[in-house]
Amino acid sequence: MPAPARRALAVAAAVLLAAAAGCSSGGGHTAKGAAGRSSAPAAAGGDAAQPAPAAIVTGPGPKSSYEVQPQPAPGSCHYRYTADKQPLPDPDCTPGAISPAVNQDNLKDTICKQGGYTSTIRPPANLTGKEKAENAKSYGYTGPMGDAEYDHLISLQLGGDPNDARNLWIQPPSPGHVPGKGPNNPKDSVETHLHTAICKGQVTLAAAQQAIATDWTTAEVKLGIKSGGTPTTEPDADGD
Repeated sequence: MPAPARRALAVAAAVLLAAAAGCSSGGGHTAKGAAGRSSAPAAAGGDAAQPAPAAIVTGPGPKSSYEVQPQPAPGSCHYRYTADKQPLPDPDCTPGAISPAVNQDNLKDTICKQGGYTSTIRPPANLTGKEKAENAKSYGYTGPMGDAEYDHLISLQLGGDPNDARNLWIQPPSPGHVPGKGPNNPKDSVETHLHTAICKGQVTLAAAQQAIATDWTTAEVKLGIKSGGTPTTEPDADGD
């Protein structure tokens, strides 16, 4: 083969080799870039997939007659406290439970009913008194029983389940409480404010339930009902 032809073939071969190398290098870069692009959405997806507040469980709802419910094992529940020492329940023992009888569409016939609703579904005191005594053991509460409230975390006037053990806890007195004066907790006023906001259409039932189950001390601020500050103690208009 003549020398010029050999040189032409050599040049052509070199070009092909360079092109192949470029494709290989570009392919590697593209794969890396694809991995980088795919990793970005994965991270975003990871952010979006951060654990959301657990869905509130639905209890059995109102009954014509109630039975004493088993309580968590003694000493298995632990109070939490806010910076200003307001008590919060153990989320594992008392995550809250809602009633299947109350929903956004029937508010006027249930919790917003003229003349009241909670008194028609409240378990009797002789039954809840037994539960309260056992729940005190669950939480290790040793103070005066008369000063502690056996509280529905999601109150009855917010569609909470009447007698699901997951919705009831022995709430100790708040700071500044005078011993022997009976339960007098600012949570009651929060419940009343949220109930009013629901019935006025200012917040949804589900939003109010989630807010008070998460942290009753911040529920009003979270829902935009008030700008901030510690809840004030007021009478509970329609029962807890």
